[in-house]
Order: sequence, then C-alpha cells, then structure tokens
Amino acid sequence: MKLLVVDDENLMCWSLKKEFEKEGFDVFTAGTAREGINCFKENNPEIVFLDVKLPDKNGLEVLKELKQLNRDVIIIIITAFGGVENAVSAIKAGAYDYIEKPFEFESVRIIANRALETARLKKEVRELRIAGSVHYSFDRFTTCSANMMEVLSLAKKVAATDCSTVLIQGESGVGKDLLAKIIHYESSRATRPFLEISCTALPETLIESELFGFEKGAFTDAKSAKKGLFEAAEGGTVYMDEIGDVKPSTQVKLLRVLEEKTFKHIGGSKDISLDVRIIAATNRKLEREVEAGNFREDLFYRLKVLPIYIPPLRERKQDIATIAMNIIGQLNREFRRDIRYLSKEAEELLLQYRWPGNVRELRNVIERVMILADVDADTILPDHLPLEIKRPVASDAVAQSGDATVTALAVTVPEEGIALARVEKECILQALNMTNGNQAQAARLLKVTRDTLRYRMQKFGI
Repeated sequence: MKLLVVDDENLMCWSLKKEFEKEGFDVFTAGTAREGINCFKENNPEIVFLDVKLPDKNGLEVLKELKQLNRDVIIIIITAFGGVENAVSAIKAGAYDYIEKPFEFESVRIIANRALETARLKKEVRELRIAGSVHYSFDRFTTCSANMMEVLSLAKKVAATDCSTVLIQGESGVGKDLLAKIIHYESSRATRPFLEISCTALPETLIESELFGFEKGAFTDAKSAKKGLFEAAEGGTVYMDEIGDVKPSTQVKLLRVLEEKTFKHIGGSKDISLDVRIIAATNRKLEREVEAGNFREDLFYRLKVLPIYIPPLRERKQDIATIAMNIIGQLNREFRRDIRYLSKEAEELLLQYRWPGNVRELRNVIERVMILADVDADTILPDHLPLEIKRPVASDAVAQSGDATVTALAVTVPEEGIALARVEKECILQALNMTNGNQAQAARLLKVTRDTLRYRMQKFGI
C-alpha cells in the first residue's frame, strides 16, 4: 500500500515516513504542492496526508486536483490548531478525515488503518463492477435477425447517452433484465451501482420504502432510518421490473421523482436530489393499461422517453439454433458435459415450436435435456427433447390465443397408445411451461386447486 505525505515541514515528513514504513507502507514525501502532484502522478498512492498550508498553493486546491486525477484516493488533511474551518471545507470537498497539529502518531495510525480498510473496500467494489462490465456486454445478445439488430443498435445509442429514463417492453423471458444490465455496464455509469426491484414481488408499502427509504419512526417497525434504492444507487441505475404492476398511489410518487429529480424519505420532509438512470421494464402492453385506467398516462409518456421493444423468440426464429448452441456451451462448463452438436431433426423441432416462454424457456429445455441425456452423449437428438416440443400440436391449440390465459390443453395420442398418467404429467408440464412456472396460473389453466397441482407435481417428480 502506497502513502504520500505532502507537508513543507521536513520533520513532519520524516516522522510520518519513519512510522508508516514500520507499518509496512511504501511512503513518499513532498514539500510543495507541485512536488506532491508530480509524485502522485508517478506513484498513484492510495492514501495522501495533505497539509492545508503549502508554500506554493493552498492545500484545498491540491485536494481538488488530486481528486480529479483519482476520485477514489483517500486524502487526510493536516491542519494547524485553529484551522478546523479549513478542515471542514476539505471534508466537504472530498477529504476522508483531518488531523490537527500537534498529534500523537497512534491517533494518526488509527485514521490511516480505517482509511486503508475503506480503500480496500472501494477497490473490491471497483473490481466487482469491472467484472460486471465484462460479463454484461452487447456480445451476450447473439443475433442474425434484422429486428433484433435494430433493438441492439438502439440500446447501444441509449447506453452512450445519459438519458435518465428507459422503458423496455417485451414478453416474459425475452431478456429484458439482461438488456437493462448491459445498458448500465456499457454506459458511463458502469462503475456505480446497479440496483433492481421487482414491482410484482413486493406489496405497495414495501415498494415505496425500498425505493424511497424511510426515517426513524415513519411507521411501526421503522426503528432506524434506511436509505432507499434511489439514494443507494447514486450515480448508477435503478432497474424496476414489471413497472406495469405498480399501484396508482406509487405511480404518482414516481411521476414526481421523474419530473423534479427529487424525492423524500417516507416520513421525511427534506428533498433529496436524484442522480440515477431509471430503467423500467414490463411484459404488459402499457398502452392498453393506460386505456383501461390502470396506468397513468403522464407517467407512461414520462417513462417512454427511449422505448425499447424486444421481439419474442418466435418472431426471430433464425436466432433459435445459435442461442441454443450458446446455452449448450455455457451449460457444458457448468455441468462438465461435452455436448457439441444439435442434430438437424432436433433443430427443426426447436424451430417449429412457438416458445411462449421465449429465451428463458429455451434455456430451461436445454438444461433439462443436458441433465437427462446420457453422460457420453455429444449430440442433442429429437428423443432428448420434451414431449411438448416433439409433438407441437399439443401446444398449438394454446398458441392461438397468444398468451397464457387459455383454458384448454391438448396432448396428441400416438397410434400405439399412451398411459393416462403420462398424459396427465404432460398436461401439467404444458401448463407450467405456458405460465413460466407460475403454479397459481397453471392450476387455473388446469381447473384444479393449487394444492392439487402441487400434489400431482410431487407425484410425477416435476
């Protein structure tokens, strides 16, 4: 760990250098602002002890220059007795802490070690975010379809700008959350937090407290104040999944946030400024929700500054085989398998299927196949595929409605016959497939209770 001392008192530089070298630091010293800035550029230390009064420049000006060179550097201000006002100004300008002359080295050592831990945590966070930016890039979307190429072209333009709101629409399973992360990590906000909230998973009161935070005593269980996502994601991105499910009262508050760029804690009176990009996503057709009175028209148009629509997999069938092979490659590493091929017959079946669950469903199917296929298999064959794909007539009756609200299921019976239990199992699998695994919706499709469905699933090992 490197440490720089900038002070015009030779004795101060010498004593701090001597003591910190005992602590294992690489210590550099400088007696002027110019020397300190040059030394900083050459050695890039993690911690700087900076005197407020230097012979050639004010220490606060030096602080600002160092922060411009590296905003993560830890700067500790050294000030003479009576210079507390300058120290406070330094803290506001980004200094980590300050010490007053004269001082005991033990107190300085404690501050330095605390600063060291802060620097370590910042480095870990930075590395994690860099890893995220490598993992989430536009290369994750492999496509040769014209409509998807247009989507990616638009998303790249969005990432290159600092537009504060983006609306991503598309069916469940098309990759809305993945695209949101890619936009964040390909943008200038990549080193700042990416935080997400599911508007479906939480009740209205919890959504508000998660987004806005709250003050101590704001409600019964608020024993201490808490930051919300908007505050915690400062400079970064908040991803709101299924924005179409947000209740009207929360919609009003979101509209104020988007229009005024400020918000209040629940139970608070102070306005907090907002510097985040909001990416909202939904599988609902918000235009219809607006017409039905379920979604505010003004909020819809405020979100729809840069709308992105991801087409369903059935509208870009030329991508299916490529996506399947990419998934196979990923799962080979995860499952330690060596499946390298997709037979022409199996590929044709994948192309014929409508994929109501889109890419998510395709991944689930490939995963199921690779788990159940023989250990020495290197090719996916038609026999490896689930029945709903091998006999797509079963799902075609469903597909005509275009969604998962149908009440009829069909299973093709081969000439050689089929066991009733197998028919029942396939119907359950189809219902779960059509509802993306939502057991409550699947039970409604099958006209049984949820408990009955769970019992049958356990019976058939689903």
